[in-house]
Formats: sequence, structure tokens, C-alpha cells
Amino acid sequence: MDVESDVERGPRYTVDELAARAGVTVRTVRFYGTRGLLPPPVIGARRVGHYGPEHLSRLALIEELQRQGMTLAAIERYLEQLPPDLSARDLAVHRALVASWAPESAESITRRDLERRAGRALTGRDVDRLAAMGVLERTDDAATYRLDGSLLRLGVEMLDVPIEHETILASRTVLLEHARAAAQELARLFQEEVWNPYRESGEDPDHLRAMRSLSAHMQPMVIQALVTAFQRSLSEELRTAFRGP
Repeated sequence: MDVESDVERGPRYTVDELAARAGVTVRTVRFYGTRGLLPPPVIGARRVGHYGPEHLSRLALIEELQRQGMTLAAIERYLEQLPPDLSARDLAVHRALVASWAPESAESITRRDLERRAGRALTGRDVDRLAAMGVLERTDDAATYRLDGSLLRLGVEMLDVPIEHETILASRTVLLEHARAAAQELARLFQEEVWNPYRESGEDPDHLRAMRSLSAHMQPMVIQALVTAFQRSLSEELRTAFRGP
């Protein structure tokens, strides 16, 4: 039996060719393989490993998840939840859907530029509070930060609010836990009602276009619905909490 017959139909690549096409190094490809993020190649004649389109698509998905700030451990858990028989096309569609829901990428910024954007000088305590609110992250370079520009204005306004640093951390933990639970439930619903029907449709082009359109339109609707629901719920809870006896 020809061991290479199991390779998905399409182009076959050596590890050097795969790395070049994916825009990564050979060392990165091998590292992903040792971590289980990338399936092993099919070993052909002269013990040369051959990779297929599914490897290339999976590499692109991994790189997309990394651009969203996911750690390798988080990416491992993410990939473990995917069906094991996803084709290169399935993986490419999955990456497109993931990218359409991705927030704006964080940007690298120096302390000087951060203060310029904030419109004020920032103390060490200010930076700690901004980090606690998720506005920025410290990097290995003490003079550089990773900034979420969409949160900067609100974060700077919050610096003058008399809230203890520990309270900010506790509030963020609560928000993240509930946001993650909502995201998991929405992901389950999307998979059952959109992704699974797409796969069962035999990759029908009309269904594929409809799925991509739905994904693009769902993002702003879901975000607005979450914000509105949270605002109403918080207002009701605060009225109840501070209502006189």
C-alpha cells in the first residue's frame, strides 16, 4: 500500500515548502507539530515527510488565532474542539469566520506615545489601573505596551474615578467570566444552527455565502444586544441594591 495515498488530494509540500507558503519558519512548523497543533506529515519515499492543503489551512488558522492574542495553550484547547475530519476548505472557512469576529488588533506603543494619546502624563499607578481594566498590557520591553485603542478614552476617564485597584480587578474578573459563558453558549448555538448545516449541505456555495453573510451581520447585533441587556440589568440591580428600606 502506498502510504502517500492517504494524503488529501491536492498539492503536497515538504516542510520547507509548507513553511514558505505559510510565511513561517521550519522551526515553527516543527514546534507546532510537537505541540499537537499540526497533524504529522505522511512519510513517503526516502523517509521524506509530505504535507497537504489541510496542513497549510491549519497553519493559517493557528496564525489567525495568535493574532487575536490567544496563547498556545488556549489554541490547543480551541483546536481540540474542532471535528478531526475537517478538510482544507472547512479550515479555510473556519478561519474566515474567526477573522470576521476578531476585534481590532492591539498595537504596540511607547510610554511617550501612550501619554500623547491619553492627553496627559501617566503615573505608574495610572498604568497599573489601565492594565487592570484591560486597556493595555505590559511587554518584555519595559518601555513598550500593547494597547487596545478602542478602550483608551474610557480608561483614561476612569483614572479619576475613586475606585480601588482591587475593585477594578474583581469587576473585570466577574465581567470576563460571564462574557466567556455567553460567548461559549453563542458559539454552541452558531455551531449547531449554522456550521453543522453548512457541512451537511455538501459545501453548497449558496449556503456558504449565506453563512458568511450571517456571521458578518451577527457580530454587531450580538455586541449591541449584550451591551443593551447589560445596561438594563445593571440599572435594575443598582436600583434594587440602593432602594431605601
